[in-house]
Amino acid sequence: MIRNILFIIVVFIFTGCFTKHPDLKTVNSVNLNKYLGTWYEIARYEHFFEKGCKNVTANYSLNDDNTLKVVNKCTKIDTNKKSSATGIAYATNESNSKLKVSFFRPFYGDYWILMLDDSYKYAVVGTPSREYLWILSRTSKLDKNTLNRILEKLPKLGFATNKLIWTIQE
Repeated sequence: MIRNILFIIVVFIFTGCFTKHPDLKTVNSVNLNKYLGTWYEIARYEHFFEKGCKNVTANYSLNDDNTLKVVNKCTKIDTNKKSSATGIAYATNESNSKLKVSFFRPFYGDYWILMLDDSYKYAVVGTPSREYLWILSRTSKLDKNTLNRILEKLPKLGFATNKLIWTIQE
């Protein structure tokens, strides 16, 4: 009897620890040459590496080996101190919509492009775990209609909009 109860408790604990999300659909195709350049962060899910940041940008450029150089910059809100981090990214599928990014080699994280404007004016990037999310724009502000369309789609992809931190862009 006690074994059965312990087994049920163990199964309950372990099934509760592993949240299975539905498959996350990415965009059909990304032209990496069009993706290059500077993107402004409009909103994000908060994480330690961006905590307390404003004026956040990401710049993508092509390395000689066809990987991407990623330079993230921000200004700390409380000190106005500028910081930057340089990383590397590479595509893991033929459509270039699923990338691996590392700022702390040898550790790589997912960088999946979930939404992308036809003219590459905005992008939404997330991870299949739904732990990370960024709304990016080529300009420091995103028009309200576009932003509302993005926000409407996020819950359908499994992302909670109430977790977004709105980036200060000055």
